[in-house]
Amino acid sequence: MTQILESPLFGIVLSIFAYELGVWIHKKTGWAAANPLLIAILLVVAFLSAFHIPLEAYQTGGDFISLFLAPATASLAISIYNQFSLLKKNLLPVLAGCAAGAVTSMGSVYLLCKLFRLDEQLTASLLPKSVTTPIAIEIAAQNGGLVPVTVAMVVLTGILGAVAVPALLKLFRVKNPVEAGLAIGASSHAVGTSRALELGEAEGAMSSIAIGVSGLLTVLFSMLIS
Repeated sequence: MTQILESPLFGIVLSIFAYELGVWIHKKTGWAAANPLLIAILLVVAFLSAFHIPLEAYQTGGDFISLFLAPATASLAISIYNQFSLLKKNLLPVLAGCAAGAVTSMGSVYLLCKLFRLDEQLTASLLPKSVTTPIAIEIAAQNGGLVPVTVAMVVLTGILGAVAVPALLKLFRVKNPVEAGLAIGASSHAVGTSRALELGEAEGAMSSIAIGVSGLLTVLFSMLIS
């Protein structure tokens, strides 16, 4: 049993199995709240807790999976390339929308942290919550934040965005695919983009673009705040 836990395959296989089970549950129920990533996280936590398995044993394989975060984000360029003409046509709205999203996200976090008197380290950890994980980790680390807290908040933000997307688009009567995609990507990064791709290729492409642009703007804004 010890040899199994020490192998990177333990964390890898457990993650894949939990996610596939989450996908199956999502397809069976059709519920937006049954997000596969959220289900996978809960299943992994429940499994480790039930069998008293230390987190370090899981992270041996989990850290290996983390290596694919950056390539997975870069692969979104395929959607951008396929919709490049749409990007050129809407370049100004894209920049303005992403800037508004980054300012709103970071500004609201900063004000709430000040309101609840959170220390600077926790504030630095929460500021990049709305950008994709590889960028958020670097921003938090450079500003003295707690990386595990940042990762948890990024994942939570992405899941909430993916779950709430259909209802919010309907509530605010957003029908333009460019507007929908930019809003999703700027607020809920890669996890939300996976939901945007389900809505349409244009929504997915705009959301993918918003990830990169919002990430760059968040890096610049974080330098001004810190």
